Amino acid sequence: MDNTGKEKEAVQLMADADKKVKSSGSFLGGMFGGGPHKVEEACEMYCRAANMFKMAKNWSAAGGAFCKAARIHMQLQNKHDCATSFIDAGNAFKKSDPNEAIKCLNAAIDIYTDMGRFTIAAKHHINIAEIYEAELVDIEKAIAHYEQAADYYKGEESNSSANKCLLKVGAYSAQLEQYPKAIEIYEQVGANTMDNPLLKYSAKEYFFKASLCHFIVDELNAKIAVEKYEEMFPAFSDSRECKLLKKLLEAHEEQNCEAFTEAVKEFDSISRLDQWHTTLLLRIKKSIQGDEGDLK
Repeated sequence: MDNTGKEKEAVQLMADADKKVKSSGSFLGGMFGGGPHKVEEACEMYCRAANMFKMAKNWSAAGGAFCKAARIHMQLQNKHDCATSFIDAGNAFKKSDPNEAIKCLNAAIDIYTDMGRFTIAAKHHINIAEIYEAELVDIEKAIAHYEQAADYYKGEESNSSANKCLLKVGAYSAQLEQYPKAIEIYEQVGANTMDNPLLKYSAKEYFFKASLCHFIVDELNAKIAVEKYEEMFPAFSDSRECKLLKKLLEAHEEQNCEAFTEAVKEFDSISRLDQWHTTLLLRIKKSIQGDEGDLK
């Protein structure tokens, strides 16, 4: 379907809206004698134009039009509508200009936190984190936004949402070799979930991840950590993850590469290890003398 007509219509609508804003005088002066009414009309026109630009897939123009609407809402003290328009702008810019999308989402977050809407602010911090992950590949900034989202969720007692964000931080911290930070998160989330009947099955996975991080730092640390997790959460002792850790510790102590690789392969044949686990296991294996640097 050809939407070029929509785009032309949108451009004309933008021009008409700009005229309305100008004819209302300055915003302050226009507050008297029909000014606000004209400005509100212009705001609606910007939103209509933005949606037409979206239909024509001109994402930058759509984002720009939503931004104009947001600024008018701000002048008219319509905080909620202003934040909504900034979100709409951010969603449009995501498809054309990730940095501009982040600016718009941050502007909305400022409004939501000012209004005490921390759960919505947290959701949009996650959106920004995802842009940094997928589009801009800036993991440090993604971590910062996941941490902020987790803080807001915790403050609102949304612990399960907070844990999801923290697990992202833990995974990236380990990738960036910030092991103490990763360990702290995995232990915290593991302790939070092990007493919950619905979530306790996941606790062994978090203690397994914390143990691998310990292992990279120091073999003795890992031994002590595994014993601590078994005491805290007895079900961990019977898990395949705990049994694997003990085999790996033994192989590492004996500097036996073959035994290490065999234990990993055996585990992987039943429970597939993802890229994160494989990366950490390779880092551990490299500390064994004479290692070939492979898990096959």
